[in-house]
Amino acid sequence: MSEMAEAIRALMDEKGCSEDSVKQTIEKALKAAYKRTYGTDENAIVTFEDDLSEVHIFSRKTVVDGVYDPVVEIELEEAKELSDDVEEGDELDIELDPKKNFERSAVSTGKQTAHQGLTESLKTSLMNEYKDKVGETIIGYCQRERNGTIYVDLGSKVEGVLPVKYQSKLEHYDMKDRIKCIIAEVKTSANGVQLVLSRSDQRLVSNILEQEVPEIADGTIEIRKIVRDAGYRTKVAVSSTREDVDPVGACVGAKGQRIQTVIRELENEKIDVLRYESDPVLFIKNALSPAQVDRVVILDAEKRQALAIVEETQFSLAIGRQGQNVRLANKLCDWNIDVKTIEQAAEMDLSEIATVQNAENLFDSSYDEIATIQDLPGVDERVAALLKENGIEDIQRFVEAFDNDEIHIDGISGDDLELVNELVEKNVQFVEEEQHEEPAEPQEEEAAEEEYFCPECGAKITLDMTQCPNCGCEFEFEEGEE
Repeated sequence: MSEMAEAIRALMDEKGCSEDSVKQTIEKALKAAYKRTYGTDENAIVTFEDDLSEVHIFSRKTVVDGVYDPVVEIELEEAKELSDDVEEGDELDIELDPKKNFERSAVSTGKQTAHQGLTESLKTSLMNEYKDKVGETIIGYCQRERNGTIYVDLGSKVEGVLPVKYQSKLEHYDMKDRIKCIIAEVKTSANGVQLVLSRSDQRLVSNILEQEVPEIADGTIEIRKIVRDAGYRTKVAVSSTREDVDPVGACVGAKGQRIQTVIRELENEKIDVLRYESDPVLFIKNALSPAQVDRVVILDAEKRQALAIVEETQFSLAIGRQGQNVRLANKLCDWNIDVKTIEQAAEMDLSEIATVQNAENLFDSSYDEIATIQDLPGVDERVAALLKENGIEDIQRFVEAFDNDEIHIDGISGDDLELVNELVEKNVQFVEEEQHEEPAEPQEEEAAEEEYFCPECGAKITLDMTQCPNCGCEFEFEEGEE
């Protein structure tokens, strides 16, 4: 049994299995051989020396006077030969020698069970090791290629495969070429555990940038979104948590050293690093870089449709090779962007669109209401606090006082007031409330009787008369149309 233990220990060192898993595998193998020989393994006991130098298997039998089942029972007389103080009803563990007590086929069964057990144990161990590493970067070397799939030597007990769909376009690898990839998936195969690798994943760019740009690693700069046409172009939108740190400049580095390192890792793939903006107009302008955009018009905010207007010389650059640049900009901004030259846009009726936009902006309740000086974006907090202390907190009050030159506060200069006024003009739109005149109360009309006079003498007559009481002129009244 010591030879078997040494062989198992060597296998444990080679495969990297844990001690517990190896013990379980040996126990299963010996019990499988025992069951193959005796038909059951319920009374098989396996024990180990502390250093695994020896492994023992016992057959536990009950001492009886008259054996019915020799697999689980032993005669009292025979048991006393093994132990003097044994009595009827006791249980006796009898050590077995697999070479002598097990059938040849049983030994083969045990070996097969041990091999399967070690294989499954190794798979479980490797799966537990790598399942939490999905998304991490790993470096290997090109081992071979088959039907477009590249097999990567990772220098470990797992196999790396780089499928065609995860390869970066235009890249080619020869034997022993270094390959930096992302672990996209971990799965089991007939040969063990397999790592599915990717060179087209956006996380590869993110990980390389994090390694090259310390400001990303410490959280000063945040990567907001990455879109790729792997092998050709990548667009990266970044923002900064500190006003004094330029996110684009930090990623590019002095003389472009940082971004050039990333470009080399991606086999000269073009990379556009641009500033993220919450304002879609500004973000769309940035997303179409390296093209210079003259103007962006939001065609339909609900459907996220926009028009980018560029100079004739910038049109092909904005569209990109086979529409690549504008297509990536669409994905980056999550907007449907149409690009037109200034001449093409002039033929479109954009005035109506602008009018509709202004009306929506005016009445859109989603815009934040700015009522006080403190609400102004970018306002100097010191100036705002001094104004508030002197009773000028409301924006309407400030505008009236500023126009009438009524603000004279120690610590606030004329330039400070001008800056506040510029912020008001830029960010605040005053909406005059319509004044509705209350309808005048209806006046009671004086009900006055209509008077009639004789056509001959002019004497006053009434409707019930047929003859003038003054001159005797006869007449009659007829209803006529007004």
